[in-house]
Amino acid sequence: MGKINWSEKASSHLQAIYDYIAKDSKTYAIRFIKSLIKSTSKLEIAPRCGRIVPEFEMYGLREVVYQNYRIVYRIKEDGEHIEILAVIHCSRDFKTAFWQEWELI
Repeated sequence: MGKINWSEKASSHLQAIYDYIAKDSKTYAIRFIKSLIKSTSKLEIAPRCGRIVPEFEMYGLREVVYQNYRIVYRIKEDGEHIEILAVIHCSRDFKTAFWQEWELI
């Protein structure tokens, strides 16, 4: 069974999402973030269940979608560890959003 690690960047994305939702409801913000994180638990058992990110197919990045968010991850070389790289809202231009924060992968 694999282990999921959240990058510092992905953790900061979660915090930003929480902060945005918490402006209206801290309770809903907590529930949403918990549910978003839980949606990645299936990666521990089936790390390849997410689709390959079409914009970055050559890098082997994968994603799972939770509501309106793309949760981008990669499978580490050992095949056991998963690194969550980013959580990006679907309305954003993915390439621009990703490259602004990740100059090189």
